[in-house]
Amino acid sequence: MRTITSADVSRPLASRSVVTIGNFDGVHRGHRELFQRVCRHAREERATSVVVTFAPHPLQLLRPDRAPQLITTPEQKRALIAESDLDLLLVIPFTPAFAEMSADSFVRDILVAGLGMVHLVIGHDYAFGRNREGNEQLLTRLADTLGFVVESLDPVGDGELIFSSSEVRRLVRLGEVAAAAPILGRYHRISGQVVHGREIGRSLGFPTANISTENQLIPADGVYAVWVEALGELHQGACSIGTNPTFAGGDRTIEAFLFDFNAPLYGEEISIQFAGRLRGLVRFDNPSDLKEQIARDVATARTVLASGLPRRREP
Repeated sequence: MRTITSADVSRPLASRSVVTIGNFDGVHRGHRELFQRVCRHAREERATSVVVTFAPHPLQLLRPDRAPQLITTPEQKRALIAESDLDLLLVIPFTPAFAEMSADSFVRDILVAGLGMVHLVIGHDYAFGRNREGNEQLLTRLADTLGFVVESLDPVGDGELIFSSSEVRRLVRLGEVAAAAPILGRYHRISGQVVHGREIGRSLGFPTANISTENQLIPADGVYAVWVEALGELHQGACSIGTNPTFAGGDRTIEAFLFDFNAPLYGEEISIQFAGRLRGLVRFDNPSDLKEQIARDVATARTVLASGLPRRREP
C-alpha cells in the first residue's frame, strides 16, 4: 500500500479508483467492511483501491474541546489499514485553509480530478466538508453529474452490537477492554518507549517496564492481563495503570510486568495489548500486602491469557 500525505493532486494519483473516505480511528470491524467493499469493487472495475483520511482529526482543529481521544496513533492507523490490501492511502493534512474547502470542490477537485473516482463507498450517515455539507444527498447529485457511483453501507455490527469508534472509546475509558475487543476485532493496543520509573515493582520482586506513550486512549486505572510485544517476541504479562497509591501516589504511570522475562528493555519500543481487567487500584496498608496481591494478579492473568491471542475477527 502506498501512502501519500498531501492535498496537492494537481498531478493525478490514479486514472480510475474506488474510494472510501473517513477518519477511521481504531480501524475497527466496521471500517474493515468498508475496505473490503472498496477492494472488491476495485477488482471488478480494474481500478485503484483508495482510502482517504485526514491528519490531524478535523475536530482537533475545528472544535478542540470536542476532539475525541484517538484510539490509534497515525502510525498504528496506517499499519492497520495496510492489512486490508488496499492500493493507496491518501492522508490529507487538515489545515485551516483546507477546512474552508466546500464539499463540492473536494469531490470535484480531489476525488474525481485527482483520483479518477468511479465508485465511492461511505459509511452510514457519514458527512464531510465545510459544515458537513458532503452528505449522501449531495454526493448522489454530484454522482449523476460527474459520473461516479455512490454506495452507502448500513451500520455494521454483530446482533445488537454496532461497531463504532465512540463505543470503543467509552468501553476503554471504563476499563472494559474485553468488551471493546469484539468491536475492534483485536485487543486495544498502546505502544511506547520504556523509560526509568520509581522501580517500585523491582523492589517487590516484580520488575516492570514503564512506558512513555503517544497513544491518547489509555484504559481506566487498574490492573490488566496483557500481551506485550518486546524485542520482536510476544510475552504474557500484567499491566498496572495509575498512581501507585500504596506508595503515596505520584504521576500516572503505565507499568507492564512481563512473565518469565529478564532482558533489559530501557530505551526499547514495546506494545501492550489489553486482554482483560483484573481489578481496580487499591491502597494497601504495607508493601508486603501489595506483593501478595501482585502474585495473585499474575496467577489470574496467566489464566486469562492461557487461551492465547484472539483469532482475528472480520466483519
